[in-house]
Amino acid sequence: MRLRSGVFASSCLLVQALGVALFLRGFFPVPVRSLPRREARADPPAEPAPPGAGMVSNWTKIPPPLFKKVVVVLIDALRDDFVFGSKGKQFMPYTTQVVEKGTSYSFIAEAKPPTVTMPRIKALMTGSIPGFIDVVVNLNSPALLDDNLIWQAKTAGKRIIFYGDDTWVKLFPKHFVEYDGTTSFFVSDFTEVDDNVTRHLDRVLKREDWDLLILHYLGLDHIGHMTGPNSPLVGPKLREMDNIVKKIHISLLSKEEASLPNLLVVCGDHGMSETGSHGGSSEGEVRTPLLFISSAFEKRSGPLAQPEHVQQTDLASTLAIGLGLPISRNSVGNLILPVVGGKTMREQLRFVHLNGFQLSRLLQQNTLAYEKDPGYEHFKIAEKSHGNWIKLYLEGNNSEILLNLGKKVLKQYLEALKTLSSSLSKQVAQYDMYSMMVGTVIIMEVLLLLLLSVPKALSKRAEFEVPLSPPLFSLLFYLMCLLLCAVHVIVCTSAESLCYFCSMSWLTAVGVMMLISALMCGILSAIAKMFENSRPPPKNPTVSSSSWSEIDVLILAGTIGHVLSLGASSFIEEEHQTWYFLINTLCLVLCQELCRNYFLLKECDPQNSTNVKQNFDSIGETSEYKNIDIPAASNSKLGKATSSSEFVKGSDKWISVATPWIILICCRLLRSLNQTGVQWAHRPDFGHWLTSSEHKSELSFLAAVSLLMIFFLVQRRCSLVSKIAMALGLLGVYSYRAAIGNVIFPWQHGGRDISKGITEARFVYVFVLGIVFTGTKDLLKSQVISTDSSMKSTGLWEVYSGLVLLAALLFRPHNLPVLLFCLLIQTMMTKYIWRPLKFDAAQITIMHYWFGQAFFYFQNQGKMHTLVSYPLCRFPKVLQGSGTYTRMILVC
Repeated sequence: MRLRSGVFASSCLLVQALGVALFLRGFFPVPVRSLPRREARADPPAEPAPPGAGMVSNWTKIPPPLFKKVVVVLIDALRDDFVFGSKGKQFMPYTTQVVEKGTSYSFIAEAKPPTVTMPRIKALMTGSIPGFIDVVVNLNSPALLDDNLIWQAKTAGKRIIFYGDDTWVKLFPKHFVEYDGTTSFFVSDFTEVDDNVTRHLDRVLKREDWDLLILHYLGLDHIGHMTGPNSPLVGPKLREMDNIVKKIHISLLSKEEASLPNLLVVCGDHGMSETGSHGGSSEGEVRTPLLFISSAFEKRSGPLAQPEHVQQTDLASTLAIGLGLPISRNSVGNLILPVVGGKTMREQLRFVHLNGFQLSRLLQQNTLAYEKDPGYEHFKIAEKSHGNWIKLYLEGNNSEILLNLGKKVLKQYLEALKTLSSSLSKQVAQYDMYSMMVGTVIIMEVLLLLLLSVPKALSKRAEFEVPLSPPLFSLLFYLMCLLLCAVHVIVCTSAESLCYFCSMSWLTAVGVMMLISALMCGILSAIAKMFENSRPPPKNPTVSSSSWSEIDVLILAGTIGHVLSLGASSFIEEEHQTWYFLINTLCLVLCQELCRNYFLLKECDPQNSTNVKQNFDSIGETSEYKNIDIPAASNSKLGKATSSSEFVKGSDKWISVATPWIILICCRLLRSLNQTGVQWAHRPDFGHWLTSSEHKSELSFLAAVSLLMIFFLVQRRCSLVSKIAMALGLLGVYSYRAAIGNVIFPWQHGGRDISKGITEARFVYVFVLGIVFTGTKDLLKSQVISTDSSMKSTGLWEVYSGLVLLAALLFRPHNLPVLLFCLLIQTMMTKYIWRPLKFDAAQITIMHYWFGQAFFYFQNQGKMHTLVSYPLCRFPKVLQGSGTYTRMILVC
């Protein structure tokens, strides 16, 4: 059965979508969930019943609140060493004094990846562990429907005020009696984003009409994204935060009453890596300080020991107890006991029993064999011991035995809470491996089938013969179906946890097994046919007619090797090394191929070379006449081995041979521009030297020269109007960078530009749209009216030029040489490598992809995304972190 390449590719795409869907369903585990929020306010559990008849505890309600007012100060990207390290002592003296000698408890809260803002807010307020699927949801931050602390407080009549990141306003709409949200998208704003929060403080702290005040400061996070954690801007920002903590603490102390104290909580949603980014799981990203400051706590007398480690999800349970609210039903956090350590033993036991009951109920609703869980068993033992303690308490026993038994029960409860929380957390992070493996097998089979079909799909007929009949009626097909069905039965009957693929109907599962078997048989048939059609070895040993050249082997091996390398976290963290190795090896193989075609083939067959030269001259003239800057579409009768020995004349031949070495030198220079990866990101590089304030003149000169060279490389195929628009657009790029202070004009004075670059950026966007519109118009015109291919070529080039102008605007100024070298290398490879060696479309596409990946890392500092300095672009906060790469692959 023969299929057109488009139909075959569409069919593969549909099957690929099925495999990707199965893989993602297994990769994103089902979150631990309890009852819907509307059912979450059931009656709280009573104290454990004491043994014996006639004895009943009279404590059946939620304990009263422990604090009158609670203020939560959330400082975005606050690392633990910013408070507990040397920077805390230097820039946050008041906070350090309160931590070391005041009435406070200090902890290091560990966040779970992904360490981006919206999932961390969910974790803080619900006590649950958001997954990586929440990174996608971060695009819009829809309202949070799960049971959470804010909803519980609002339902209980608490008056909540919020100022700060508007993500809170989107997550909790109509929950705040007063709020003022600030946008988090303008990462170059370090000052006003925090001033818009602080300006409300004096007025709100004097009022008495609120119970919970939440402040979310973004300035430190923005500084980290732009300049890193070691920037000189970090110190003043920490000092500003210290003054805010001091102001709030003093105000709360002055308004305290004898009945209930107030509580100040200082925390961070996530930290930042050594490059200032976040989103991953490095120590700097997951460890944040957590401070509880209140006059209800005992004053410290001795030196501060190493802060205890807690989970970030523990805050939701602790604040719920402190505010006299039910613990969120989906919470997997534990009560932080020192916060309630000043209460009586009965109150402490009541608090941990409420936490344990909530965790055990959540375990029951999400685990089939919950009774065998060690945490559940420990909780039942602690609950029984608690009943015995209540019996002694109600009998009026006040001896040492009651106190010792209470401590023993408390210890049992804490052990049960820890085990229950661990079991639930593991369930959240438990992947459905079987579904992932089935999806991976489908994906790999389709990819292999596409690789085998590339030569035929790119041939003149663009058809692919699908071997349908042999696989469907072969013995191998039925044997594979039976084997896969047997494996499916064994896996589904022995699996302890719920598997999505096993929950599907047997008819659907058998259909998937038949699909996998058919794909495998099709692959084997295609491989067998490939060997049958292979050519015999050539008579001339120096000229190989094999269908697989060194370039083809390298491309296939490099692609497969990179895919396999993604199975190890170390290779993922240092992925740039893989791409550097691949492009360096590619350049060496290209140099070998050029030398073979220019020297070895010439000596072997000079008569054939002369004929090829004459054919190429005519092709070259046609190509120049049509103004097409792509590998020439040559006569199909010209073989690759006989097409390039005399393609260039004189010095062009030596330039062509030298091109791979020039590319290697350029790539080595670009590697020194930005340190990347995890192990070497902290080391100084040329980019740090350029971006320092002392070398702004050098950066300005480099940026100006780069923009000028970009213009000369891009404008050669454009129309006159597009050339003028391109020149003005690049001038606008430099003006935008000068307006925001990255570079300087020779005539620029010290005054601050009130536009902050907005006008200049809009100016550039107008020219980008104009150039792209002009190119699109030429493309449509060439399709509808004219048959002249030169107009089509000009239209394509102008669209490409507009995208280059957009890239120049989005690149940081010290990364503009990366864009320049990218365009230069693309031009040299097109003229001196791809055209003479007559590579096909598949080979050129893969080379473009390899170089695009390498150039991403050339201009990337660590794992920070490339668009961190974007103007007027409202990208989600997730793009500002690590773990999610924003790869701007320059498709040249």
